[in-house]
Amino acid sequence: MTDRSREEAKEYVLKTAKEHDVKFIRMWFTDILGILKSFAITVEELEGALGEGMGFDGSSIQGFARIDESDMVAMPDPDTFKLLPWRPREHRAVARMFCDILRPGGEVFDGDPRYVLKRNLKKAADLGYTFYVGPELEYFYFKKNDDLNSYATEVLDHGGYFDLTPRDAAIEMRKETVLTLEEMGIGVEYSHHEVAPSQHEIDMRYTDALTMADNVMTYRLIVKEVALKYGAYATFMPKPIFGINGSGMHVHQSLFKGERNAFFDKEDDYHLSKIARSYIAGLLKYAPEITAVTNQWVNSYKRLVPGYEAPIYPSWARRNRSDLIRVPEYRPGREKSTRIEYRSPDPACNPYLTFSVMLAAGLEGIEKGYEAPDPIEENVYEMTESERQKRGITTLPASLLEAILLTEKSELVRKALGDHVFEAFIQNKKIEWEEYRSQVTEYELKRYLPIL
Repeated sequence: MTDRSREEAKEYVLKTAKEHDVKFIRMWFTDILGILKSFAITVEELEGALGEGMGFDGSSIQGFARIDESDMVAMPDPDTFKLLPWRPREHRAVARMFCDILRPGGEVFDGDPRYVLKRNLKKAADLGYTFYVGPELEYFYFKKNDDLNSYATEVLDHGGYFDLTPRDAAIEMRKETVLTLEEMGIGVEYSHHEVAPSQHEIDMRYTDALTMADNVMTYRLIVKEVALKYGAYATFMPKPIFGINGSGMHVHQSLFKGERNAFFDKEDDYHLSKIARSYIAGLLKYAPEITAVTNQWVNSYKRLVPGYEAPIYPSWARRNRSDLIRVPEYRPGREKSTRIEYRSPDPACNPYLTFSVMLAAGLEGIEKGYEAPDPIEENVYEMTESERQKRGITTLPASLLEAILLTEKSELVRKALGDHVFEAFIQNKKIEWEEYRSQVTEYELKRYLPIL
């Protein structure tokens, strides 16, 4: 953003805040895990915040700073100013802005996930590309439990994929969520019931990766806010119920050069350019190394198991949804829609870091001219182990520990995230694994206590 355009954006924010009688502005940013952080300022502080940012203590934010270097500055991005539709407006409105995190001297803070994505997008821009993404986030609605120490997974419906269930709370919640997203300027393409009982999906319209990462953070909050209004609880936990499908975040992605889709080639059988095929090859090569970022929780690996539509084999195809990468069918006249769909991420990831590592892997494939293997149109799950070995089909990590150990050795991920975020992320995930490893679970008690 140029100085002039930033000044114009600041003027727009100040004018809009006055016109809508805004009293509070929430400053939003995320920690390294993608947990949304926020503090509020009053409208009287808004002009100063837009010019100089607002100071805060970063030592308590996961992956930010040690206590002896904790001073941080949240610099709001005026282009992200939006009124919060779920806040009552009759007693002064509330707005939000996403922030870039700076050090007290004004230099960028390399531990800020939003900056990590900006840095990777700049690398793409230097090569002439704009990175577009369209993630599909699945989630569950559960009946709200008033006991804060108890977590239940009582579903609201028993519908299946695309089912038109009788008009119930879930239908109303989904409808209100779509309307609220659109009120905040987030375009929506589809909303529907997913495969599992009480599982739903709302698909946001394809846009540039930075805007979409901000939109993902907003989407997750709006889904939860609307659910609470209806006395329900929404969760993006990857696998909340054993024995049924978990929730994924399939990420459609493409690179553009100006107005031209760099992934399209009308002469290719799959209508994919050499750039697209090299991008696919890069993603396949580095998929095991980036999985700790795209699937960052212990629970993520309860979803990545055979039999529930979650991809665990790094392969690609056109129609096959058992593959890690799917190429949606080309429709004549829709060259700009040519894209690839990366299917392993889950909706509890940090979108800034997830988009960063996927882009880094794809660009590496382009820069080094990697060749994509032959597509696998057969169902990979139904192949024998020896058949998969003959065709060179490997697997994604089966646990968070396995994923961490691969990521820890990855030069590509270190370069994509930067040393600060890379080291803080690895340390955080190792601690999570150790805490999980030492737990005595309900499964162990049921299985072993009666016989041992």
